[in-house]
Amino acid sequence: MSAAAALVPLADDVGALAQRIDAAPDVAALARLALEIRRLAVELIAQDAGAGWLTRVLSGLNERLTMRIMDRIVPRHRLPAAGWCWLTMGSEGRGEQTFVTDQDNGLVFSATDHAEARVLRPLFLDMADEVNQALAACGFPLCEGGIMAGNAQWCLSVEEWCQHFGHWILTPEPKALLNATIFFDLRPLYGDATLADALRQQLQRQAPRAAGFLRMMAANAVSVPAPLGRLRDFVDTDGHKERVDLKKYGARLFVDAARVLALAAGVAPVATVERLRAALPVLKLNANDIDAAILAFRHVQRIRLLDQHRRLSRGEPADNLVATDSLNGLDRKFLVDSLKEARSLQFVLQKTFRLESL
Repeated sequence: MSAAAALVPLADDVGALAQRIDAAPDVAALARLALEIRRLAVELIAQDAGAGWLTRVLSGLNERLTMRIMDRIVPRHRLPAAGWCWLTMGSEGRGEQTFVTDQDNGLVFSATDHAEARVLRPLFLDMADEVNQALAACGFPLCEGGIMAGNAQWCLSVEEWCQHFGHWILTPEPKALLNATIFFDLRPLYGDATLADALRQQLQRQAPRAAGFLRMMAANAVSVPAPLGRLRDFVDTDGHKERVDLKKYGARLFVDAARVLALAAGVAPVATVERLRAALPVLKLNANDIDAAILAFRHVQRIRLLDQHRRLSRGEPADNLVATDSLNGLDRKFLVDSLKEARSLQFVLQKTFRLESL
C-alpha cells in the first residue's frame, strides 16, 4: 500500500475527531480530546505524513478545540455589546504547530476612545483568563512571557493595538523587534474577524514604507547562525552537546526571513511557505532560491516532528533538541543541506536589505 493510500483512513479519523471536538460538552471532555489530537498526530507521522500537512492538521484541530472552549465559556460571561475578536499568534497563528507548543494569544475589541477602552477592558478579562486556564488544562501551557488575552496588556482596543504596532515599526528598539516577531503573526480565531483585519491592513500599509524597521528586522533575522561547522556537520547549540535546537536554529531561520520579506512586500499571508511565495513576485526574488527554501523548511519541520514523535512514543517529554548522532544518514544529509539553504535565505535578506555593511 502506498503512503498516500495509508493516509486515507487517518484523514477520515481527522474529520471524525473534529466532529467530536465540535460536540464536546465541557472543558473536561475537550482535555481528553486534546490527548487524542496528539495521539492521532503521532499516528500520522508514523505513516509518513508530510510535515506541512501534519502541522496544518495539528494547528487546525487545536484551533477547533480552542473555538469549542470559547463556545462553552463565552456565554457564561456578561460581555459588553462592543465587537471583539480572539487573536492567535506565533506558530498557531502561522498554522505551524508541532507537538511542543504553548499559548500566544490576545484580544481586540472596538471602543470609541481610550476612556471607553479602559472601561470595557475589565469586562473581557475574566472571560479571557478562563479561556487561557481552560487551554492550559488541555495541555497548552500558559505563556511564560504573559502573551495571553487574559493579560490586560494584550486585551486592547483596535486603536490601542494600532498604536502599539505603529510604535514598534517607527521605534524599532530590541523589545519592539521581539514583539514584532510574535504579534505580527496574528490571525483571527473567534469573534469579529474584521477587527483583526484592520490590524493586518495597518501592517500592510505601514511596514513596507518603514525602511529602518525592516532593515533592523532583517539584521535580527540573519544574526542567528545556521548550526553548521567547518570540521564537522553540526555545531552544538546553547551548550547542548551533540544536540541542535531545531526550533531556534532551524525552523526559526526560515520563519524570521519569511516574516521580514512579507512585511517588506506588504502581502497578507501569515504562514511561512505562503509568505515566501507571496513575497517572491513583489520583491522580484529568485524563484529557484524560494523553492529551495520552502523544501528545506519542510525538511527541518519533518525532522523536528519525527524526533518529537520518537520521544512521545517512548513516553518521554518532547522538545526541539535533536541529537544529531541519532539521525540516519539520509536525514542527516537532508538536515545539513536544509540548513545550508537557511543560510542562503539569510543571504537573500542581506542582499535585499543591503546588510553587507553591518
